[in-house]
Parts: sequence; C-alpha cells; structure tokens
Amino acid sequence: MIEIAKYNDLHVGRISDFGLYLADAEGNEVLLPNRFVSLANKVGDRMRVFVYHDSEDRPVASTEQPLATAGQAAFLKVVDSNVHGAFLDWGIKAKDLFVPKSNIKFPLETGRKYIFFTYVDPRSGRAVATTKLTGFVSNDNIAVKPGERVRILVAQAGDTGYRVVVNDHNWGMIYRNQIFSRVAVGDTMEAYVQKITDDNRIDLSLQPSGYDGVKEAAERLLTLLGERGGALPLGDGSDPAEVSATTGMSKKVFKRAVGYLLKRGEIGPDGEGIKLTTK
Repeated sequence: MIEIAKYNDLHVGRISDFGLYLADAEGNEVLLPNRFVSLANKVGDRMRVFVYHDSEDRPVASTEQPLATAGQAAFLKVVDSNVHGAFLDWGIKAKDLFVPKSNIKFPLETGRKYIFFTYVDPRSGRAVATTKLTGFVSNDNIAVKPGERVRILVAQAGDTGYRVVVNDHNWGMIYRNQIFSRVAVGDTMEAYVQKITDDNRIDLSLQPSGYDGVKEAAERLLTLLGERGGALPLGDGSDPAEVSATTGMSKKVFKRAVGYLLKRGEIGPDGEGIKLTTK
C-alpha cells in the first residue's frame, strides 16, 4: 500500500516519457516526475520517496524531504491564505500544505511561523494541517518512560517553562529553572524524560541524569575548550550565570564535568580557570 504524506520504499516498475512509475509489493503505482529522475535509474531499483497529491489532485512521488509528514507536528511558515484556509511551506516546492478554515484556531499572519500538526484528511485522502493539536497530541496514553531520550518540538512559552510536543504524540514540560541555553518556540531538539507524574504530566530535561549526564556534559565541555583555544576562564568561583551563558550548563553540572575530566587527566587548572592538557 502506498501511503500519502509519508515516505514509501518502492521499486521502479516501468519507465515512461514523464518519469518513473514506482510500485509497491501489491503493484500499486505512483509517478516520480522526470525532475527527480537520474539517467542511472533503471527498472527494479529501490527508491525511498515522499508521496503527496499534486495540484491536479493526483498522487505523485518526490525525492524532496518535507518539513513534516503525516502524524508529525512542525513549525511551518504561512505563505498565503484565502477564504477557504491557509497555505504552508512544508518543503515541497510544487505544492503548499493546505490548512482548512475549520482547522484554524486563531488568526494566521502570512510570513509568520506557527506550530501545526499534519495528517491525512479521511474524507479527501489529502494531506492537510491544523493548529488544533489537542485532537492529535494528548497524554491519555503515555508513550515514553522515565530516562528515555525523546524528540521534542517547543510549542509554547509560559512563565514557568516551555510546553513541548514529545515524539509527535504527547505533551511535556521543560521548566525554566532547568534551562541553561537558548530555547525558543519552534525549536526541535532532544530531551530526556525526568518523570511522569500520577496525573500523566511528563517533566523533561535537556540533559540526561546520572553518570550518562556527566559524561555528556564532559564531552560538550571538551568540545567548547577546543573551540576556545584550549582554555576557559571558569572555575569553582565563577558566577553561575557566567557558567550558564558560556557553557549552556548549570554550575552543578559544570563542576561535575570538570571533576570527571580532572580525574581523567584531560584538563588541568589554569589560574582561576581550566585548560586542556596534553597526554
């Protein structure tokens, strides 16, 4: 079965003047237009393509990589609108992603980016987007566990922190007092599940906990030292705000990373700071 608004692994079934006809195991075909075809392509080749409906409402394949596939949340730019809805740049040059008017919860301004969820409309079979994420993202069924590394999309800023979409499925929170680097709405990054509360709230951290967190922080500190000429003017007496601004770590995590690297002989003292050592 060829899936709309998703990547499909297909094989070249036949070659035509218009491009390659790609087929699945059941013999269903979709056209890959000539602009995506190489002279090296031949019948039987396996290809991974994205399938969507073109401007004439026909399924068509593309080797372009969209910013969102069906079942994903993404930060997308509004490029046009009319009485029927809005249109988004989703990385497919030949066709913008449509947002029906009924899927728009608040006014959308052309040229601005917002958080959308992409899905296949069951009535039309076409890919569409919506600003109404609660119909697709909820914590009724938690799909993650404490300690797990997850993908997040920052969806909303609040006084206490940021509300994020976790793995395109659940809602989570990252609290401001645990953030030590720049975070903005629309950012996509990795995070770690700290805990899941009795009321199904997912609390997240941008750093892993325990020994894994110390090792990751140490690696980041080594990279930063390399970028700064092998030395940093930071140590036990440094202001926590300065440590955070320079390293993106809390002072507690920074001190643990420094201690780990000192024991390994990879760094040494440099006045009030630290420096790389040569072994």
